[in-house]
Amino acid sequence: MSFLEMRHDTRQTQALSPRLQHAVRLLQMSSMDFAATVHTTLGKNPFLELAEDEPEDNEIDSDMETASEPETEHPLAAEPEIQDLDNLDNDRDLWQADAAGSGTRSEDGETSALDLMAVEVSLASHLHSQLGVMTLEARDLLLARCVVDSLDEDGYLRTPLEELLTVEQLDPPATLEELECALLRVQCLDPLGVGARSVGECLRLQLSTIECPAMRELANTIVTQHLSALASRDVNGIARNVGKPVAVVAETCERIRRLDPRPGWRFGSARVDYIVPDVVVKKVRGNWVVQLNPAIVPKVRLNQTYAELFQRHRTAQNTELAGHLQEAKWTVRNAQLRFSTILDVAEAIVRRQKYFLEFGAMAMKPLRLAEIAEEVGIHESTVSRVTNNKYMATPSGVFELKHFFSRALPSSSGAACSGTAIRGLIKDLIEAEPANAPYSDAEITRQLTQQGLVVARRTVTKYRQMLHIDAVERRRRVAC
Repeated sequence: MSFLEMRHDTRQTQALSPRLQHAVRLLQMSSMDFAATVHTTLGKNPFLELAEDEPEDNEIDSDMETASEPETEHPLAAEPEIQDLDNLDNDRDLWQADAAGSGTRSEDGETSALDLMAVEVSLASHLHSQLGVMTLEARDLLLARCVVDSLDEDGYLRTPLEELLTVEQLDPPATLEELECALLRVQCLDPLGVGARSVGECLRLQLSTIECPAMRELANTIVTQHLSALASRDVNGIARNVGKPVAVVAETCERIRRLDPRPGWRFGSARVDYIVPDVVVKKVRGNWVVQLNPAIVPKVRLNQTYAELFQRHRTAQNTELAGHLQEAKWTVRNAQLRFSTILDVAEAIVRRQKYFLEFGAMAMKPLRLAEIAEEVGIHESTVSRVTNNKYMATPSGVFELKHFFSRALPSSSGAACSGTAIRGLIKDLIEAEPANAPYSDAEITRQLTQQGLVVARRTVTKYRQMLHIDAVERRRRVAC
């Protein structure tokens, strides 16, 4: 028989205060996310303001974004007044007058550099412009434009034609045969291969660029029936299946590889995410110096005038403003704490890995988060947050702070070696291997053992894959 019972327990637990939670949240953010958060807080908090040497709002964005680029503003020149358009002799004069007023000009009256920049043309606009000069019925043109608008950035039609039947409300409704004809029209446009529904179809649409009829026929057979073997570079297997000499098949495969499997990439510009480092390492008078990158440090401060006015006239009804003031103080303090912690951790890493900066990956030492935490005087979890999505610019390149940490691997001499150094050695061994006899993972393991490094074959395989190096069979086929 069960009874209800009340019992009082006393136990000690650890809880994060709101201020500490705010600091931890800001610390683990990437530079871009942190800058965006601070900029958003700056826009809605009246107690925060930019430092006096900070640029205006339209310039602060470029400092706080990851892929910032310098911008130059040019005031628009006033459009010239045209008193009487009838006085213009012909269309050429009208075009010249319009061009003179529509361009942007710099302060000295010269044409702005922005006017001379080429306008990027998207794939859709390029295809629509070709359809616009074709003599098509309105219905056929509408269906062709529907197909163009359904293409992805690679230039492929990933949507089944059956689903496009309901896109355009035509009377009478469009049929599948009409859409197939529209797709064929699109596939005839430039660039060749656009409108394909698979890689094989994309390559087949481009085979007309092969001048030799015999090679074109063989290429069609390879693309149609042996595409997987082509992707794996199995030239000997293709030669056996098609009954052609290996040299002829190899030449044809090489010609196929010069075709474009993503024709849509020629137009428009894909977004490129640039990495702006958090810290910069330079060698000054023989010593490695670490400094914060000023481009990622949004300089905000507490507006003392507003803060003093609020404190002077503070009442119980001003709870919202009190919250804004507290948030502003936390933001300023935690921003300073964030960057001082990043700088301390980066300096500790550089002191431990100075030989990597001097001699490269082969000199990377094993390093654990606990070692940096003990040296800096912070918790190991804090080091993990600091090193995540934070980057260091060195003379050897830009590296994430986590790149400098690796576990120790034993060697026959008793000294420890880092995984980064092992990967660098594996890369050097493969680059120096004979072209006609590439090293297998087992052979690389044996050579590392001869150099006193105890590494398992599966570890060598993992490191080779991390370096994006093909297996020995594929490297041997490429060499053949």
